[in-house]
Amino acid sequence: MPPKKRSNGTPQKKEFKGNMKSESPDSSEYAVLSPERHKDKESEFVSLSEELQATNPVCDHAWRIWEREIRPMDKANMPYSVRQQWGACLFIAGMELDGISLTFTQFLKVVGLSVKQFISLVRKMDVNVDTISPKVNTAVTRLEKKYDVTFALYQRFVKTCEKIFAEPDKEKRKELWESSWTMFLLAKGTFLQMEDDLVIAFQLLLCVLEFFTKRFTPSLLQSPYKSAVSSSTLSPPTRTSRRNQGKTKLRPLEMDMQLLETLCKEGDCSVDEVKNVYQTTFCAFLDSVGLSGLQDLPPMETLFKQYEELYHKNKDFDARLFLVDDETLSPNKLEVSKVEVTPRKNFPGDDVVIPVPQTPIRAAMNSIQQLRVDLTSASDQPSSNLLVYYKNCTVDPSEEIRKRVEELGQVFIQRFAQAVGQHCEGLGRKRFNLGAQLYYKVMESMLKSEEKRLSVQNFSKLLNNAAFHTSLLACALEVVMATYVGNSLKNGGLGRSSGTSDSIETDLCFPWILDVFQLPAFDFYKVIESFIKAEPTLKHDMMKHLEQCEHVIMESLAWRADSPLFDLLKQSREEGPGEQAEPPATLNQPLHHNHTAADLYLSPVRPSRQPLSTEAEPPTPGTKAPRSNSLSLFYKKLYRMAYLRLKTLFSHLLTSHPELEPIIWTLLQHTLQNEYELMRDRHLDQLIMSAMYAICKVKNVDLRFKTIVTAYKELPNTNQETFKRVLIREGQYDSIIVFYNLVFMQKLKTNILQYSSPRPPPLSPIPHIPCSPYKNSPLRVPGSNNVYVSPLKSSRMSPVVMTPRSRILISIGESFGSADKFQKINQMVSSTDWSLKRSLDGGSAPKPLKRLRFDMDGQDEADGSKSSGESTLIQKLAEMSSTRTRMQEQKLKEESVKEHLEP
Repeated sequence: MPPKKRSNGTPQKKEFKGNMKSESPDSSEYAVLSPERHKDKESEFVSLSEELQATNPVCDHAWRIWEREIRPMDKANMPYSVRQQWGACLFIAGMELDGISLTFTQFLKVVGLSVKQFISLVRKMDVNVDTISPKVNTAVTRLEKKYDVTFALYQRFVKTCEKIFAEPDKEKRKELWESSWTMFLLAKGTFLQMEDDLVIAFQLLLCVLEFFTKRFTPSLLQSPYKSAVSSSTLSPPTRTSRRNQGKTKLRPLEMDMQLLETLCKEGDCSVDEVKNVYQTTFCAFLDSVGLSGLQDLPPMETLFKQYEELYHKNKDFDARLFLVDDETLSPNKLEVSKVEVTPRKNFPGDDVVIPVPQTPIRAAMNSIQQLRVDLTSASDQPSSNLLVYYKNCTVDPSEEIRKRVEELGQVFIQRFAQAVGQHCEGLGRKRFNLGAQLYYKVMESMLKSEEKRLSVQNFSKLLNNAAFHTSLLACALEVVMATYVGNSLKNGGLGRSSGTSDSIETDLCFPWILDVFQLPAFDFYKVIESFIKAEPTLKHDMMKHLEQCEHVIMESLAWRADSPLFDLLKQSREEGPGEQAEPPATLNQPLHHNHTAADLYLSPVRPSRQPLSTEAEPPTPGTKAPRSNSLSLFYKKLYRMAYLRLKTLFSHLLTSHPELEPIIWTLLQHTLQNEYELMRDRHLDQLIMSAMYAICKVKNVDLRFKTIVTAYKELPNTNQETFKRVLIREGQYDSIIVFYNLVFMQKLKTNILQYSSPRPPPLSPIPHIPCSPYKNSPLRVPGSNNVYVSPLKSSRMSPVVMTPRSRILISIGESFGSADKFQKINQMVSSTDWSLKRSLDGGSAPKPLKRLRFDMDGQDEADGSKSSGESTLIQKLAEMSSTRTRMQEQKLKEESVKEHLEP
C-alpha cells in the first residue's frame, strides 16, 4: 500500500479557482454574491454561500428550500449539522439553476462531508414530493454510482499493484502508484463516455497496468509478472523529465501479449476483449496525450496537469484522493468490509470452501466467464438443425433472418459506441456476437419444443414473423448486457419518460435495448417466459432479472402512448363486454397456461393442433374473433402483480383497517379494466397510490399522500420520480397529488362515491398469487362458482363539474408546493378548456367560471406544522353536508322503491 496521509479537510486556496457561472457579463444577478441583498437570512448561511461561491439566485433558492422544507423537519434522525444541511440546500439549488461553481470535492471540503455522507443527507432531506427535483435526483444517483464503481476499481488496483510491484523504496512506490492511477483516471474520463461501466473500466485499468509493468525494472517485479514480461520488453525505464520530453525518441507501441494474458488470467478477464480495448481505446488515448511511442515511464507532472483540467471541467470528485485516504472519499463501513479476499478452505485437506462476499468486479467477471462457458458450443450463425427447420417452411425465412440480424447488428454496434465511447465499436461487436449465439441457440430449443408439442416441422408463419425474431434477439442481447453491466434497471423502468435530457443515452440498462431496436415493450414481453423455459443454463439471478423486466413492462413500458396494447384493448372493448381483456371472475383461479411464444406472436388466433405454417382462417361472418392470447395473458399477470403491489403497500399503511383492502382492490381492478386510458404514459403505482387515497378519503380514514409516498419510497424496486413526475396532460407533469386532483379523481369520482353509499359496488375477486411462472407451475384446479362483476358505469358529468359530495374526494391541505401553485391548480380545474396548452409553472389562464379553492389557510404534517383553523372550503362542506346527505338518502330510497316496482 502507498503511504497514507489523511487529509485534515481544510481546502487549499488553489482548489477554489473554479469557473464562475455567469449568464451574462453585465448582470449582477449572476456575479459574486452580494451580502447586502441577503440581510433577511442568517449571517452564517450567507457566509457559507460566499464560501461556496453561490450566486444571488442560488442563495435565494437555497434559503427557500431550507425555510419551507428542511427547517420544519423532525431532526431526531438527522445526524448532520445545520451548516451541512445548509450546504446541501445550496448544492440542490445550484444543480437546479445550473449555478454550480466549485468542484464537488471542493464543496465537500467546505461543508465537511464525504461523498457517502452527502448522499445520505440528501436522501434524508427528501421529505416531500418536490423537495428534490428529478433533475437533482438523477444527478445524485449517477454520482453515487460513479463513486461506487471508482471505489471498486481502486480496491482492485491496490490489490493488483501489491501483487505486481516489489519496489522497496516507499517514495518510488508512491510515485509509481500515483502515476498509474492518474493515467487510468485520465484515460477513463476522456475516452469512456460511460465512466460507470465497471467491466470496460476494469479492462482499461489492466491496459494501464500492462503499460507501466513492462516499463518497470524487471528485478522489482513479483511472480508471475516477472516471468511474464517477454524478452522484448523495453530496457529498464527512467522517468522522463519535462525538459527532455520533446527530445524523447518515440517508437510504435508494442503490446506485450504474455504480460497481458497474465494480467487477464489473474483478473478473470477475457484476453480478447482486453486486447480489443488496448488496440482501440487505450492506444487512441496514448496518441491523444503524446505517449504512444514513449519508452520510459510517463512524466508525472504532465499526467497530473491534464487530469486537473479534466477534474475542474467536469466539477467532479477528485478520484486521486483515494491514494491518500482522503476523508471526502471515505466509504461506509459495510463497503470497507468487502475488500477482496481469495476464498480459503476451512482446514488443510478440507474440500469445503468458506464463501467470501464477492466484490462487484469479481462478481461481474464470474458472470461473464459463466456466460462464455454456456455458449462455448454455440455459433453466431444458424446451426445445421436450424437450417433444416428453415427449409421445412412453406416460405424459406433464411435470407430475411440473415438480413435482419446483420442490420440490427449494425444498429446495435453504432448505438453501443455512442453510449460507451466512439472507440468501442469492437467491444460492441463482440457483445452482439455473444447475443447472436444465444439467439440462435434459444430459437433452436424453442422449435424443438414446439415440434414435440404440435407434432409438426413446418413453422413458416412463426419463422417469418419479424416481431418474434426482433424480440428474441433483443432478449438474448439483454441477457448479455445485463451480465456485463449488472442486473439493474434504468430509473425503475421509466426510461425516457423520466425527463432526462441527455442528447446521447449513456445507460445500457433495460430498456435500452428496446430503444435501440425500436421494439414495442408489449412485443418484447411475449418472448420472456418462453425464452427462460427454452434456455436451461440461465442462472437464477438472470431469470429474476428477466422477470423484473417483465414487471417493468407491465407497470409502465407497455402503456406508452404508441404501444400496440391500446389497439388490442380498443378492439376488445368494441367486441362488447363479453370480450373483456380478462374477466374478473378468473382472478381467484391459479395462473396456469400453456401458451408459448408461438401462440402469443400469432395471436389473436387461438392455439390449435393445426400446423403453424398455415395462415389463420378468416372468422365466419356473424361470429366473433377469438380473444387475443397475448392480451389475456398480459392482464392475468397484470392483475396479480397489481394486487401484490397494493397488498405490500397496504401492509405498511393500513393494517388497522383490513376491511379497506378489497375495496381498494376493486377500484383499482375496475380502473385497469374500464378506464385503462389513465395508464397511458403513466405508471401502475400511480394508480395504486391514488386508489388507496381515494378509498381512505371516502371512508373517512386519515391517510395523507405524504404518508403514502414515504412508505412507497421504502419499497424495493421503486423510483421517486414515479410520484414526483406524473403526466397531467400532454407535455405537462407534476406530482402525484396534482394527478389525483386533476385527473384520477375527476375521471372516477362517481365510481368512488358509490363506495360510501348503502349499496356499494360488488367486490372484485382477490387474485390467486402464484409462485414465479418461471418455475414449474402447479396443476390447474377447478375454480369455484364464477361470479362476474358488471363494468361500472362511467360518470356522465363533465370532469370539471364539482358537487359538494364529490369535493370531499379532493386532496386538500398537503403543502407539496407553494401557494401560487395551488392557485394555478384552481384555475386549471375550473377552466372549461381542458385542452388548453399551458404549463403549470407559467402562462396566463382565462378567468374561471367557477373556483375550487384549496386549503391554504393552514398546513398539515407535510411541512411539520398544524392547521390553525378550518379552511373556507371545509366550513362550507360542513354547512352543506347535512342537507346534501338527506337529499341523497331520499333519492336512494326512491330509486330502491322504483326498482322493486319494475318487472
